[in-house]
Amino acid sequence: MLIEFRAKRLFKIGFKSLWRHKMRSGLTVLGITFGVCSVIAMLAIGQGAGHEAQQQIAALGSHNIIIQSVPPPRDEDDDDYVLDYGLRYVDAERINVNVPDVSVIAQARKVRETATHGSRRMETSIVGTSPWYPEVANLRIREGRFFGPQDMHSRANVCVIGRKVAEVLFPFGGAVGNIVRAGDKRYRVVGVLSGAGRGEAEEVEVRGDPDSDIYIPMTTMQNQFGDVSLSGSGGMSGERVELHEIIVRVDELDSIPVVERIIEQILVQGRSRRDYEVIVPYQLLEQARQTTRIFSIVLGSIAAISLVVGGIGIMNITLATVMERTREIGIRRAVGAKKRHIVEQFLTETVLLSLCGGVLGIILGLSAPYFVTYFAGMETIVTWWSLVLAFGISGLVGLLSGIYPAYRAANMDPIEALRHE
Repeated sequence: MLIEFRAKRLFKIGFKSLWRHKMRSGLTVLGITFGVCSVIAMLAIGQGAGHEAQQQIAALGSHNIIIQSVPPPRDEDDDDYVLDYGLRYVDAERINVNVPDVSVIAQARKVRETATHGSRRMETSIVGTSPWYPEVANLRIREGRFFGPQDMHSRANVCVIGRKVAEVLFPFGGAVGNIVRAGDKRYRVVGVLSGAGRGEAEEVEVRGDPDSDIYIPMTTMQNQFGDVSLSGSGGMSGERVELHEIIVRVDELDSIPVVERIIEQILVQGRSRRDYEVIVPYQLLEQARQTTRIFSIVLGSIAAISLVVGGIGIMNITLATVMERTREIGIRRAVGAKKRHIVEQFLTETVLLSLCGGVLGIILGLSAPYFVTYFAGMETIVTWWSLVLAFGISGLVGLLSGIYPAYRAANMDPIEALRHE
């Protein structure tokens, strides 16, 4: 009860002392306010940027290993009209037979075509793949279904179209059951995908946009397009690619590094040049998380400098206050106040300044990320620990900033203090 009474009395006296100099106290509080606001806003921007990158990578599938064909540099003296490169069906078969801890392997081959429906047309990629491709590529069906094993076996002329394809060719809906033409070929639409774009992961670009693709059974692709697609002026150049992509789903995350090394060894065999790239989303995800942590530390440290500046302002004002109140300190010491009472009084005032600044800083800090998102279009995430961290640091800065002035006031000679004018 006595401790509670003393605490209330200290805060009352401290508040009255600060209120006597409202302008000075307000300006001092601003230093802490903007420091706390900066810490919260900077950490929110860092967390938002990291979260966006992690979402892009996670959308590729953390259990997946993605292998894509990459065209090697073409020699100027090369007279071959058809460039033969990339992944082969035998590569997928060897991975399936020799690599442990693999649950699913999906293949994909792409051909550029112009898709039409009535008078509407769109440049797109026809992707030949297997019925289980959505499982490993994280694709979601919005309408209808994905083609099944029976469609694969019968080489059916069916297709599943991406969201953007549906919006362009069927702006009023009703895509499922209708016919889409790709070149001179006709496909019956059995399903429409929901939005599922693929972007860049770190410095690795994952090629392809499911929203703009048309998916058909691999057997239909082989029957209608074969393995050679000619392009260029007059059709005198082209490429031979059996597979543009292989996605391997690994059972256990811990097995991914081992599986990656085995796949690399398999793909190197029989190749004179590297015409593929291996993308491991799980490793990219870990790198993105580490980058986010470092980014947050750097941004938080830069913002924390303003808190230190605010603390210096509190110390400066408190030292000035000690000089102004020298006679008051002498009177208090003369009537029986101990050194600790003087220390408590001045520390209470500095902590009050920092806590007031901390509260105002949190209010501004919660508002600032909203404006960043609204005007800059950047994703921001305010975490509870950033609020606690910023508020805790503001209180600590106030406490540390007040220690030296408080002890300087407490160690004044009472007689000299009383004689001070």
